Amino acid sequence: MAAFTAADVKALREKTGAGMMDAKKALDDANGDIEAAIDALRAKGLATAQKKSSRTAAEGLVGVAVTGNRGVAVEVNSETDFVAKNDQFQDFVRKTTQVALGLGADDVETLKAAAYPDGGSVTEKLTSNVATIGENQQVRRMKSVAVGQGAVVAYMHNAAAANLGKIGVLVALESAAGADVLEPLGKQLAMHIAAAFPLALDTAGLDPELIARERKIAAEKAAESGKPENVQEKMVEGAIAKFAKENALLSQVFVMDNKTPISEIVAKAGKEAGTAIVLKDYVRFQLGEGIEKEVSDFAAEVAAAVAG
Repeated sequence: MAAFTAADVKALREKTGAGMMDAKKALDDANGDIEAAIDALRAKGLATAQKKSSRTAAEGLVGVAVTGNRGVAVEVNSETDFVAKNDQFQDFVRKTTQVALGLGADDVETLKAAAYPDGGSVTEKLTSNVATIGENQQVRRMKSVAVGQGAVVAYMHNAAAANLGKIGVLVALESAAGADVLEPLGKQLAMHIAAAFPLALDTAGLDPELIARERKIAAEKAAESGKPENVQEKMVEGAIAKFAKENALLSQVFVMDNKTPISEIVAKAGKEAGTAIVLKDYVRFQLGEGIEKEVSDFAAEVAAAVAG
């Protein structure tokens, strides 16, 4: 019996752009493991690498808040987009983000246990909301950034309300430059981050497991080329260097001019301001990032219910 369904084949095709038979064979070879099938298709050049951020199935809102030189982003999930438009839900996300801003650590459990402005804890308020709204909700994650001197700039893409939306970005700039320099620079960098989805601040910060996975894929591609082993090694190293450059923020090409590395954009702004500017850190929260949501076939469910 197959370890996968027609829906799995369809999902794999949507994620990779591969043909029906190629997708089915890849799932056969991978015993139904979709991630392994994606890697196999990529190694054979039959799939386009797609970032996991595209799997934004969960609903809800991302909230951002800044005070002084510190900022925080919080994601709260709901079952439907309808609830994300609810004033009660939006108020909860906004106030919970403000609570997170006052915490000293990026710990969701600490946030859930923290006092809520209207009384009780964040968890107690969330439980009350679930009861009144009638839909499951979860405080999923939080992350903060801070600088000793400079600015933390917030940006919300696809905003549903002030500081609430689907992609929240924070940019931490360490510098003696004034807000008149750092705010517009931070806004431009944040817009780039929202669009380009860097995986780390610099190449050293990229996940070693991710690099190992990319190296394996590159090695399989190189092996299929039939070229000498020493050439294959160079091909692999070249592929990894390209991957790292394209996915580390400081080496990414600025989306607004499509030619200048982010590191040079920051250095130029510092030179013009007469004082160094350091892009110290960033946060990019995309709603539902990395969450797979089961898609039901409503017609099939109705048919099964009638038959049963």
